[in-house]
Amino acid sequence: MEVTQILHMNKGEGETSYAKNCTVQREIITLANSIMEEAVAESVQNTLPQSMGIADLGCSSGPNTLMAVSKIIDTVCKTSSGIVGSTLPELRVSLNDLPGNDFNEVFMSLPGFYENLRKEKGIGPEGCFVSGVSGSFYGRLFARKSMHFVHSSSSLHWLSQVPPSLDIEEGIHINKGKIYISKTSPPCVVKAYVSQFEKDFFLFLRSRAHEMVDGGRMLLSFMGRISPEASAEVGSHQWELLAHALTSMTSEGLVEEDRIDSFNAPYYAPSPQEVRNVIAE
Repeated sequence: MEVTQILHMNKGEGETSYAKNCTVQREIITLANSIMEEAVAESVQNTLPQSMGIADLGCSSGPNTLMAVSKIIDTVCKTSSGIVGSTLPELRVSLNDLPGNDFNEVFMSLPGFYENLRKEKGIGPEGCFVSGVSGSFYGRLFARKSMHFVHSSSSLHWLSQVPPSLDIEEGIHINKGKIYISKTSPPCVVKAYVSQFEKDFFLFLRSRAHEMVDGGRMLLSFMGRISPEASAEVGSHQWELLAHALTSMTSEGLVEEDRIDSFNAPYYAPSPQEVRNVIAE
């Protein structure tokens, strides 16, 4: 089954739900606030839109979903009010994630969001339109030249698929006993992950290039690593811990060894240079 059909954060509001376990992601959004304000302001100043397209890619559900959007709208209001002869543009907000996302929870939070906009910003029902867009951001999502600002946080480290070259060869699992890149993984595993990241990130940028207006801006934040080595602990430590835990479960007969050996995470934390290489293309 394809990743796009099954990958999503835990739904609902239980103790193991994403809604109750998204503190780190919230902190990442907060840390980027000053950069976001600058990018949004530049977008408004560059384009002077009457109708502004805003997208949050990989929005998930829970308390973080509308956090970035609220900050974006705040900045649009401040910037517009400081431009002589400018009025607040109509806001078209698109919340995107894969089909398995808990969009019901997202939609249930919208009445409160609209009410806050009315009270705090004076923006009525004809001033802001929020919609959900289901689909992979590793492809086109929006009409050509329709987006002025695109935001994505804690999402682009998820790949569109497990690198296909990691499939079993001659009855042997290439990355046996591991679920991601490890110091003991053969070089072909690292090469497969790098290749998949390059392909996905290139498709992401090419798709957004069609959708963005001239002068628009994007803010992308995702997991990465400082080290040029893909197996560096800073980029793979959590997966090593999980692999050890699963191996222990195998020894206790709780999980079949072949199921662990056949699993590889659709995830990659690139180095800054790897990101630059794709952008340079």
